[in-house]
Parts: sequence; C-alpha cells; structure tokens
Amino acid sequence: MRSDPGMTAYRLRPLQVGDVGWIAHRQGLLYAQEYGWDITFEALVAEIASQFVQNRDPVKENAWIAEIDDQVVGSVFLVKVSDGIAKLRLLYVEPHARGLGIGQRLTAECIAFARAQGYKTLTLWTNDILHAARRIYQAAGFRLVAEDKHHSFGHYLVGQNWDLDLL
Repeated sequence: MRSDPGMTAYRLRPLQVGDVGWIAHRQGLLYAQEYGWDITFEALVAEIASQFVQNRDPVKENAWIAEIDDQVVGSVFLVKVSDGIAKLRLLYVEPHARGLGIGQRLTAECIAFARAQGYKTLTLWTNDILHAARRIYQAAGFRLVAEDKHHSFGHYLVGQNWDLDLL
C-alpha cells in the first residue's frame, strides 16, 4: 500500500479472475474516448491479456493491478520474449487516478521484476501520441529505438519501440 500525506492511497496486487475482461473493457473505452480509437484496439488488448493468462510462465512473467478502495485503477503486464528479453505490455491508469505516481510505480515494478529474473533488455511498443506514457518510459531510462507509421485502430499512427538495458 502506498500512502503519502495528502495523496490518495493505492495498492498493487496480482492478476485475479475478472481482471482480463475489465482491462480490455476499460482500455477499449478509454482509448476510444481519449483518442478516437476503434474496437480493434479493445480486441488487441483482450488478445494480449488472454495470451498472457493462457501461456504464462509464472517464474518469468507477471502482471500488477493497481487499486484504490478495491477498485481497479491501472495495470501492467510483463511478458517473456526470449531468455534475455522481456516486454512491458498494456500499461494504463484510469483518468481519475492519474498524477498519483501509479504509472511510474507499475513501470518500476516491471523493471525490478525483469532485473530479478535476469533479463538483459526490457522492451515495449507504444504510439507517439501517448505522451504521458512516453514521459514515464523516458524517466525510467527507456530509449526510443525505432518508429514506424501504421494504420491501426481506425487511425494513422506512429508506432514506437523503446528499450531499456537492464545490465
């Protein structure tokens, strides 16, 4: 549990029953409201979360759910890409919980877990219009390694690959 004077308390917990559907639902709605993305984004989130649950390596992969007053307000997943590479996936924070440090804390949990599991690199994919997430990644030491224009979720976007050297 994190609680600073004057700050709203939140806690992190493991993934549990009901979270996968919630995460797909909330991210689908939020990205539609904030960026106009279509239902294919929600489908992608559902697919990523479903694959995590179905194929999870409990030693090398993990997920964290942030809660305030027993309500989900954010999440992040860490998945194994190879023996030396892990990937941060599906970071999100509910609008009313932004500014509390939850995104930074979820990212820090991924980094610490990846280091503890012996990964050499932590990677992620995002889009250039997701400014708040990109600021979190930059502050954590990730560096932009590639950009590609693509048409996804009903829009022309610029996808970005970011890496963090864990050694």
